[in-house]
Amino acid sequence: MHDVVIITDNRYENPKSIDWYVQQVLTEDNLLKTELEKLGLIVIKKAWDSSDFNWSATKFAVFRSTWDYFDKFRDFKKWLEKVKKQTTFINSYELINWNLDKRYLIELNKKGINIPTSEVITKEDNLTLANLFKKYNFNEAIIKPTISGAARETYRITKNNFYDYENKFFDLKSKEDLIFQEFLNNIISQGEISLIFIGRKYTHAVKKIAKKGDYRVQDDHGGRVEVYNATNEEILFAQDCLEKCPTLPIYSRIDIIYDNKNEICLGEIEMIEPELWFRNNKNAAKLLASEINKLF
Repeated sequence: MHDVVIITDNRYENPKSIDWYVQQVLTEDNLLKTELEKLGLIVIKKAWDSSDFNWSATKFAVFRSTWDYFDKFRDFKKWLEKVKKQTTFINSYELINWNLDKRYLIELNKKGINIPTSEVITKEDNLTLANLFKKYNFNEAIIKPTISGAARETYRITKNNFYDYENKFFDLKSKEDLIFQEFLNNIISQGEISLIFIGRKYTHAVKKIAKKGDYRVQDDHGGRVEVYNATNEEILFAQDCLEKCPTLPIYSRIDIIYDNKNEICLGEIEMIEPELWFRNNKNAAKLLASEINKLF
């Protein structure tokens, strides 16, 4: 019997080769594992799709580095539905299910949270990129799946070149729902700010900056990460986002950008498997371990 399983994907359970990127993942997961073990808990790390693991043999399963779920989404969703009956997820199944689909951004916007101007497009919608650019009059836009991560199938399109992407748009739309959003210029000039929370408590932040000529801020796309001290206004905005979620997550990351009017804008809330940069603030891993321990 295990007290806690830290959930990863099979690339990071027992990697045969370790480069700088894999080492980051291992370091982050191990910082939490160590803090949980200091509290006397029995902890193991397992890939979500491990074929030989009995999930009912653990009390809690904490999502950390399941960074292949969006590539195997049908299998992942089946696994979620099955395993939710065998153990307790952290964050909760209800929050994960809500956070999986970027439609939650539209929901939060209706509750007063500033987001990039956005529209969800389904395969039933008889829309083209020409229709959308005419409707919104954007200079630039982003299209991406509503269920995605790590900039998978994400495209930056302008009012001058969208015709080149119509076939790609139709192909994607035939397979999965998409979200069409105004492109925020500050993602290039100022980057994206990630604020980490344990419950309601803000612990630390980073700024992610894309490499020259790109807009994708993730380090696996060549972006860089800097330690960042969030302003009071940014922290209050992030806390407002959390308060308007269905329930309060045990851990979360709020990604914000300054929009084209230079106002704070929600990019995403990450409650499933966000990188939390514990290596920048080890006390945050200790706080998360403490919150998990309180559930016993």
